[in-house]
Amino acid sequence: MVALFEKHIKDNFPFLVKAKILIAISGGIDSVVLTYLCKEIGLNLSLAHCNFNLRGKESDLDEQFVKDLADKLDVPVYIESFDTKAYKHSHKLSTQIAARELRYNWFKSLQETFKIDYVLTAHQADDNLETFLINLSRGTGIEGLTGIPEVNNNVVRPLLPFTRDQIKIYATENKIDWREDSSNKEAKYLRNKLRLEVLPALKEVNPTFMDNFNKTIDHLNGTRGIVNHHIANLKAVLFKREKEQISIAIDELINLNPRKDYLYELFNEFGFTAWDDVENLLFAMSGKQIFSHSHRMLKNRKELLITPINPIEIEDYYELKENENTIVKPLKLDVCDVAQIGDLKNEIAYIDKDLLKYPLIIRKWKKGDYFYPLGMRNKKLLSKFFKDEKFSIVAKENTWILCSGDEIIWVISHRLDDRFKVTPKTKHILKLEYLT
Repeated sequence: MVALFEKHIKDNFPFLVKAKILIAISGGIDSVVLTYLCKEIGLNLSLAHCNFNLRGKESDLDEQFVKDLADKLDVPVYIESFDTKAYKHSHKLSTQIAARELRYNWFKSLQETFKIDYVLTAHQADDNLETFLINLSRGTGIEGLTGIPEVNNNVVRPLLPFTRDQIKIYATENKIDWREDSSNKEAKYLRNKLRLEVLPALKEVNPTFMDNFNKTIDHLNGTRGIVNHHIANLKAVLFKREKEQISIAIDELINLNPRKDYLYELFNEFGFTAWDDVENLLFAMSGKQIFSHSHRMLKNRKELLITPINPIEIEDYYELKENENTIVKPLKLDVCDVAQIGDLKNEIAYIDKDLLKYPLIIRKWKKGDYFYPLGMRNKKLLSKFFKDEKFSIVAKENTWILCSGDEIIWVISHRLDDRFKVTPKTKHILKLEYLT
């Protein structure tokens, strides 16, 4: 197995040969064998062990085993003890997700502190099959059927082509000790149930099942590459990007065939994995919206708008004091006195300064707001102005107004109020420029 492993590294991960690597080691057979193999072929390695304190004395014995192994192999080892239960409850996570977050956050800090290039984990072919079956049982697209990625940023999984049987044979032949996790024998967990009951049955039906599975994963990954390439090209055509907003013409989406598959592939990166929700939105009334964990998708007339959900609370009221030249919150404005009017564009407003009452107010619009659009004698509700100018819901939400007292001076970057315009009687001109 050493020769096969070394060839696998040189052929597929040559960047590991001279890299500084960190092996995530639990003390179980897979991570212990990975450690021995990496040591055998001369990689520059250190070990990292997480004690999650979930199995009482067993957890402490695992930790001591890893320390002893590091001494035996003469490699550096890092140990961290976590209060996983407290983290789980405070962050409202499952035990598995809590442990994963703690583990990878710690690995990241170790990488930064000790200048480590790559983290190696000991996932192997049987783990890959279990993941495949779990995703299949829950329903998934091609992404979920391609298994565990061999490389994900700086995390590498070099044991994926090797089966649990191969690993056990190597450990037995070389008299390698490892720790058994008693929880792995509990069939109440889906992954364990698959490992203990389903996989043995599949291998019994077809002794070459694992080889065939690995070939299938290779084929699926190739197909995924083709699909991803096509979808990327389609996004380049359909997605119109402006700052953080993406707009897509609904007619273009309706004409896709098979529509549901395209909708899934186009929008799953934004967290919209239920294609029927997206399809229903295509035929809904304008203003209808759906949410994922990270994004909002809104129907705006003949298009869909996708915007990120911003977790940061932004105040909706700011003051601009006299003689203040620049503001950066909630938006960027340059303010200065000028002798005459210059460029005329939506992003710039020229105002009769003597009509202003300081401090000026920058705020979001509210129902009932009105102003006198430049060039008009009559007032107009902002809501009517937005409708006439065909503002989307997102555009309305993102619009700020500049006020002097209760009077609107400028719908920023859209329209000046006629009452504050520069006239032949104006003595002092204030220039405001909205910087995108």
